[in-house]
Amino acid sequence: MTLAEVAAALREEAAATDQRRLLALAGDRDGCYEAAARALDAAGIDRGATTLVGTGNLGCEQVGPRRADRLLGTTRDCVVYDAHADFRPNAVGRLAGAVDGGGLFVVLTPPLEELPGRRTEFDESLAVPPADLADVTGRFRRRFAETLRTHPGVAVVDADAGVVERDGLTRPAPRLAGGAPDATTSPPDRGFPDEAYAACLTDDQRAVVRELEALRGGDAGESEPTAVVVDADRGRGKSSAAGIAAGSLAAEGADVLVTAPEYRSAREVFVRAAALLASVGCEFDADHEPPRTVTVDGGGRVRFAEPTAAVASLDSEGHAPDAVFVDEAAALPVRLLERFLAARKLAFTTTVHGYEGAGRGFSVRFRDRLADGDHAVVETRLDEPIRYAAGDPVETWAFRALLLDARPPVAQVVADATPESVDYRALSPAELAADESLLREAFGLLVLAHYRTEPDDLARVLDAPNLAVRALVVDGESSARAGHVAAVALLAREGDLPADVREHMYEGGRVRGNMLPDVLTSQLRDEDAGSPTGLRVLRIATHHAVRSRGLGSRLLAEVRGEFEGEFDWLGTGFGATPDLLRFWRSNGYRAVQLSTTRNDASGEYSALLLDPLTEAGAGLHDRHAEWFGSRVASMLADPLRDADPDVVRELLRTVDAPVELDLSAWDWRAVAASAYGPGLYDAAPRPFRRVALRYFVDGEGLLDARAERLLVRKALQGHPWPAVADELGFHSAGQCMRALGDAYEPLVDRYGGEAAMAEKRRYTD
Repeated sequence: MTLAEVAAALREEAAATDQRRLLALAGDRDGCYEAAARALDAAGIDRGATTLVGTGNLGCEQVGPRRADRLLGTTRDCVVYDAHADFRPNAVGRLAGAVDGGGLFVVLTPPLEELPGRRTEFDESLAVPPADLADVTGRFRRRFAETLRTHPGVAVVDADAGVVERDGLTRPAPRLAGGAPDATTSPPDRGFPDEAYAACLTDDQRAVVRELEALRGGDAGESEPTAVVVDADRGRGKSSAAGIAAGSLAAEGADVLVTAPEYRSAREVFVRAAALLASVGCEFDADHEPPRTVTVDGGGRVRFAEPTAAVASLDSEGHAPDAVFVDEAAALPVRLLERFLAARKLAFTTTVHGYEGAGRGFSVRFRDRLADGDHAVVETRLDEPIRYAAGDPVETWAFRALLLDARPPVAQVVADATPESVDYRALSPAELAADESLLREAFGLLVLAHYRTEPDDLARVLDAPNLAVRALVVDGESSARAGHVAAVALLAREGDLPADVREHMYEGGRVRGNMLPDVLTSQLRDEDAGSPTGLRVLRIATHHAVRSRGLGSRLLAEVRGEFEGEFDWLGTGFGATPDLLRFWRSNGYRAVQLSTTRNDASGEYSALLLDPLTEAGAGLHDRHAEWFGSRVASMLADPLRDADPDVVRELLRTVDAPVELDLSAWDWRAVAASAYGPGLYDAAPRPFRRVALRYFVDGEGLLDARAERLLVRKALQGHPWPAVADELGFHSAGQCMRALGDAYEPLVDRYGGEAAMAEKRRYTD
């Protein structure tokens, strides 16, 4: 067959099955563009329905290699991706999903045998200093090329020689016409208008829209709190279903809040909501095209907010929404998802497998929290594809090539794992690339560890010179290989930077892949922070079937034992929660910084912790711990004034630095008089703050949790008495004041000198 014949046959087969096909044109860049033009013509593809992602010219819509995200939420008859210009795994996942049923995904690539050795801008991002581009390997590219050579539905043509290496035809059996839902009838006892069900494209969508009727009623109604969870793979129409439901609610006068990691993820919700409102004859105003806010004349609206702003609005009197839709919920961290439970009526829609991040934290951890909460939970899912027919080979190819469906081993094979029974192993990139099953298990657990693991991360694991994977494996006696992954850690080498790079960083320049040295140098003004060599724990995860058995701690201990003497420090950074802080503290990591702005995605302040391994590492830790201890009280009184008191309690216990009680005799009399006599905190807040800080850093545990929260909110963060009393459940501000004095009694006894004791005796003898 010729190129033209293959292109025409692929398009014909794709149209006949309502699926997609992939055409890989391999060769010189100019030759690939010429071949692509011929293929599009032979396939009868309209240039107006085609998008090129690359820097060449095909006479069609064109976006730059780094702007593949512009195609999110759109469908095209054909997408052409120029992998010569840049080769980004994330872009491949995004673009494959933009091709409509009956269409072609065309990839322009160097000769496949040469692809592993080629480098583009993305590979440069993997070359973390002090490594350079020559240290980046091509394992992901080699794996990618192999999937093109072997996967059904993928044609490969040598664009230079005009030779068809694979025709990509699957020659499927004739397919019966699909049964579209009957648009003339609506479900019995439905609440949404007929137009909502007429807008659905599959029976799956109709069923999901029907379940979303549970959100009717809002805060003003008497119905019980309800959460609807919608699961789907990409291309099933979950955002469209959410948009139909949101528009229906707004037509009834409801205020509907929509949030997502980024607006582009939720764009289809607004497009479909506006279409539904138009179909039922509602007059409305839209602020943009596509809109971010749709306001219905006479009441009702659908509006977008970033996740952290959306959560804040739930506590806003007079502005709280009637219903909340959290789109791509799996791409948000569990801690942030939990805060949405303040809404009475909410829906979580989530992609099961996708470049957005599979978000196992949602499916494994958050669903348990949801089940234990006050909301009636309605679970539903979409299985039937909308953009293309079931069994689409491009979808299954993308899942395989990008490991979108990577998951940990089944629970049964690791169920008996204990810290004593598992083996510690280094999983080299070469070993992972050679063992698909091992790679899937390890990467599946890394997905579990983080709410936004992407295909780019797969390439980093296989090719980045600064990364390493360590794991605990269960002996596979019944397996042909060495075992199954029960816990995994992804480690990144940082530091060991030359003087000119450290100077560049100190003066505000960014250095790739050196997060801890970057923060300590540029923000905390330590030009020598990038000199010692460190190993940062990027992610660590334990299989959900064997959590809380100590496997994570065993893994960190093994990492420490292996690299002690080779590196100066171990470190980590994460959105601070009490549980995480306790875990890292129990494993010897100590805090040196807490960010003063919240992470937009997680809604948490980020903590940085170090565990020194050498004298140089100890020097780095000690000076930053001391600096942190000297400034954290003022941070808590200003930029961190809204930090969760439980986070503050646990954070301060991870600080390993002396807190000197530089209090005068008068200071101690003021504190002791408040504890044991008529003294007032408001007369001298500073000594109370110093004593509270010393107490937490010492980790004494003399007080109960409520008293400690009181110390944080009042003594360290300076909140007004009425607000503290209300938050902590005191009957009045006066009772709260007395409770603060009671809390200081054991602290005066523990830390007070002679002046404090003399003041105490005035009221107790």
